[in-house]
Amino acid sequence: MSNPRDEAPVLAHIQRLVDEEHRLFEQGSLDDQQSKRLKSVQVALDQCWDLLRQRRAAQETGSNPADAHVRPPEVVENYTG
Repeated sequence: MSNPRDEAPVLAHIQRLVDEEHRLFEQGSLDDQQSKRLKSVQVALDQCWDLLRQRRAAQETGSNPADAHVRPPEVVENYTG
C-alpha cells in the first residue's frame, strides 16, 4: 500500500475539487462559465484519481510511485477499460 503521507496532498486536492463540484451542483442551473468550470473540475478529479491509481499500482508492482505523473485530459477522459 502507498504511504498515506505521500497521498495526502493529492487527497486534499481531491477534497477541495469535490467541495467545489458540490457547490456548483447545488446552484441548480449553471451559466456557461459555471458549466465550463464544472467540466474543468470533473476532469481535474479524473486526473487526480488516475494519479492515485498509478501510484498505488506502482507500489504494488515494486516500482517507484514517485514516477507516476498527471496524464492529460484526453487520456483520462477516454478510458475504455
